Amino acid sequence: MLPISGAALGALGQATARPVLAEWSNDGGQTWQPVAFGAGQITPDRTAEVRYAASVELLDAPRGRHGINSVTTEIRLFQGIRVPRRDVEWIPAGRYTVDRLKRTRLGVSLDLLGREDIVRGASLPIARTIGPDTAQACAEQLLGEALPGSPIAWHDGVKTATVMPAFVVDEDRWAAVSGGTDTSGTSTGIAASLGAEAYCDARGIPTVAPVPTLADPVVWEIPRNLVTAEPSEEETAEGVRNLWAVTGDAGSGDQAVGPVFRWDDDPESITYAGPDPVEDPLAPQRLGLPGVRVRTGRYTSPLITGLDQARDVAAAQLADSLGVQASLSFTAVCNPALEPGDVVLVEVADGVWERHLIDSNPYTLGGVSMACQTRTSTRRV
Repeated sequence: MLPISGAALGALGQATARPVLAEWSNDGGQTWQPVAFGAGQITPDRTAEVRYAASVELLDAPRGRHGINSVTTEIRLFQGIRVPRRDVEWIPAGRYTVDRLKRTRLGVSLDLLGREDIVRGASLPIARTIGPDTAQACAEQLLGEALPGSPIAWHDGVKTATVMPAFVVDEDRWAAVSGGTDTSGTSTGIAASLGAEAYCDARGIPTVAPVPTLADPVVWEIPRNLVTAEPSEEETAEGVRNLWAVTGDAGSGDQAVGPVFRWDDDPESITYAGPDPVEDPLAPQRLGLPGVRVRTGRYTSPLITGLDQARDVAAAQLADSLGVQASLSFTAVCNPALEPGDVVLVEVADGVWERHLIDSNPYTLGGVSMACQTRTSTRRV
């Protein structure tokens, strides 16, 4: 969760005003100019390649080369919380590049994308070999060329000193930092090879952080009185994987790393994969466990060079694919400090609390409510 005072967090239901601040810059954020805000919607979404997106209308905005344009302009938004007898507390609501600009009678209407879009746009003109070097050095080289002068945040738990082998980046530098596949279909991504994820946060800072799990600390408790619409629950088996096989293979003829296996070994879980689905796949039949069903995922990357690294990736892949079966959609009092990947405790019925991981939490700037799409661990038997 973004920094927010206890007073503002406790008064979200009683805040007297929610002002909005908008600024623009054409020099990479060295200087910022205020601009009148008309209306806008913020869409933070962990499942999207660009984590923060927005649509806003700005009033009396200068246009053209020396004003707001779709080539050089960046937009910075803040949601304010005014609590009685306190100054306005400003919460970052995203730093963006302009994806689309439309002139209106009152100013400009903008479709905005987070700064990942700048990195994506700065594709390599020719294929380049990166490394061998540490994960941190490789990522910062790729990001620094696209976002000169920008700080890069590395969260605790990410093994930044892991040595990456020399690898070829064909074109997409963001895929090389975050995750994806190259033109040959081989899995890439420095962050993914560390069991982590890469994104630009609400301040626009490129960030590499461990894949969030439901075991992470709860950042916000949401009682029934802060839920403004009846929660809607949904279940699906799409995307569920309870067994992962992770391999490091550079395709050079050298010995591959792994495969390393990780599975759901909790007998109380509905996605229990059995005591050992790799070495003893008939155990469920022998033990009288007809409900066990194995759903296998595979991940291979040339950037995985050791067994410990492969184990980290397998654990991250498992954590990210088990908690998708049971989801919860609800509307609550708007907390602009809430981020995708945060763990919240939601009172889904009187006295019934569940831990959920936020996937997306879109909200209207200046509005008093937000829609949350979450997921929880698969239901227990």
